[in-house]
Amino acid sequence: MNNTADQTADVAVDSRISGTEASSMEMFYRRSHFWGRLTLLVIIIIMSLIPPLYISFVLDAHPGWGVIATGLVGYASFIGIMWVLEPITYYPTLGVAGTYLAFLTGNIANMCLPCSSAAQKSVNAEPGSQKAEVAGVFGIAVASLTNIILLVIMIIGGTYLISMFPPFVEGMFGFVLPSIFGAVLGQFAYRTPKYGVIALIIGMAVLFSPIFSLIKIALCVALTIAVVLFMEKKKGNLE
Repeated sequence: MNNTADQTADVAVDSRISGTEASSMEMFYRRSHFWGRLTLLVIIIIMSLIPPLYISFVLDAHPGWGVIATGLVGYASFIGIMWVLEPITYYPTLGVAGTYLAFLTGNIANMCLPCSSAAQKSVNAEPGSQKAEVAGVFGIAVASLTNIILLVIMIIGGTYLISMFPPFVEGMFGFVLPSIFGAVLGQFAYRTPKYGVIALIIGMAVLFSPIFSLIKIALCVALTIAVVLFMEKKKGNLE
């Protein structure tokens, strides 16, 4: 009888804990949406429009709507696919709050995403779980703060420091971004090496194929996801 009572009490405690955790995460998501939308609207959209509007209509240096439209079309034709692709592909790793924070601070692929993944790995969090999302937010926040501090230092004295570097050091800067992408690929491929090799083969095939450059990134992502889903389904992991 006592064992049954103890088991019932344990179940009740577990239920209360689960309910508290669910309530906390709901509040976390709700506040993330509120502050994320507010900061993106005020800081990114409004603050980004103030300088060109001031230059155009206060200083009377408006270049003309034709020039603006031409520049917008040219830029969108090159990078426009990323406006849709990045939020979709980065969300599983960044989560709700991490997505808002990453798109607010920028440097998603070369800073926020690797730092989020590193934070999740350091606490042994399962990708896509609530624990991983919270850990990822802390990783992005610390990376963003560090980035701001370094930017302030570099803005103040960076030009002088770079002028002191020998030419061969300056030439190394071109390898920084490929190195970061390679590190991210290696980190994820280490978990499932087979899928890492498949992603690398598909990426190289799409890169050197004679297709329109605008769709290469989207095609590479779509093909990799399709192949992985097909292999998972063949193994019976997906219905």
